[in-house]
Amino acid sequence: MVSNHLIAQKSRRQTEPIRYYPGKEWTKKTPGETGVNATQLKTAIDFAIASESAAPKDLKLNHYRSFGREPFGDAVGPLKDRGEQTGIIIKNGYVIAEWGDPSRIDITNSVTKSFLATVVGLAHDRKLINSIDDQVYKYVPPILLYNPMPTGDKADAFDKKSDFIEPFNTPHNRTITWRQMLQQNSDWEGTLWGKPDWADRPSNDYKEWATKRNEPGTVYEYNDTRVNALALATLSVWRKPLPDVLKEEVMDPIGASNTWRWYGYENSWIVLDGKIVQSVSGGGHWGGGMVLNAYDMARFGYLTLNNGKWNDRQLVSAEWNKLAQSPSAPQPTYGFMNWFLNTDKKQWPSAPDKAFGHVGNGTNLIYVDPVNDLVVVLRWIEDSKIDEFLKLLLAANK
Repeated sequence: MVSNHLIAQKSRRQTEPIRYYPGKEWTKKTPGETGVNATQLKTAIDFAIASESAAPKDLKLNHYRSFGREPFGDAVGPLKDRGEQTGIIIKNGYVIAEWGDPSRIDITNSVTKSFLATVVGLAHDRKLINSIDDQVYKYVPPILLYNPMPTGDKADAFDKKSDFIEPFNTPHNRTITWRQMLQQNSDWEGTLWGKPDWADRPSNDYKEWATKRNEPGTVYEYNDTRVNALALATLSVWRKPLPDVLKEEVMDPIGASNTWRWYGYENSWIVLDGKIVQSVSGGGHWGGGMVLNAYDMARFGYLTLNNGKWNDRQLVSAEWNKLAQSPSAPQPTYGFMNWFLNTDKKQWPSAPDKAFGHVGNGTNLIYVDPVNDLVVVLRWIEDSKIDEFLKLLLAANK
């Protein structure tokens, strides 16, 4: 005899809606088919288009008017001119609006950090990293830089420098955990790929640049040199290029195009198991990072909306996605990079507090809203205009 409990379970499974996941082509619906007011939605989109970033489309010029003015601020990774203000809106898994040029392949800047954090998460899921509270140095052997054989006699350049770098082998850095690197509160010290940690957004007090150290886990500081150190450590764990890991484990399964690329720097090459491998960057601060179209960004956002699940496969564990969306103590609006959280509605007052975003300079944004079942990609919009756009969008969603 079948129990009432089992009958009720079966009944719930039969009545639960089947979650839609796109194939190679994303199914489109009208706003009205998903309960969104088309007129109000157009108002939101028109506002976004009118709020295009005022920064130059020439991103080399833009670099040298911004980050390039920092100490050691020269670009060492590729940069390309950007496109126009662009967006995609996904409601209940369906494309209900798009504008601009969503097929255009552009640099995504620090949205790259979320892809990097995901690759770290995959290593954690597979127990290549036992615990995110382990010290990173235990996983990173001495690293051999790739230096092509110079002409002339080696004796002419003889010195006592090691042939290896050990980015986590200082008394301070040996205390740093994976969690602290992911939350950007490690205060990692050192120079990597020609970029000292203090040279990234340096303080006004030059006396602090190379001397002030905070206890890991206590102070949040957004710092791309440290992100690149995390990328190098993760490369050591996987023992193969991180773009290969991302492609095999995430991008191919979610149906991303074959046009995205993940770049490092001209000098970020190492020798790994006898092969020359590039250590990729975590953003476009000095060039490089993820270069992809808006549809691929939307697919990644939809994966995180569904807590790492795609169709019937759990690509990234739900545990990892929960960790990534957990506020860090020094910065409650930041989880793992680059999950910007809406804790207490401080990030976007008009959005639900459960919403989060993968954010990069530009502004590039993948807005993820589990409450309203929305994923929105916004590219090249003024950061100060995002909350007003979300206010208009969510008014259309009611």
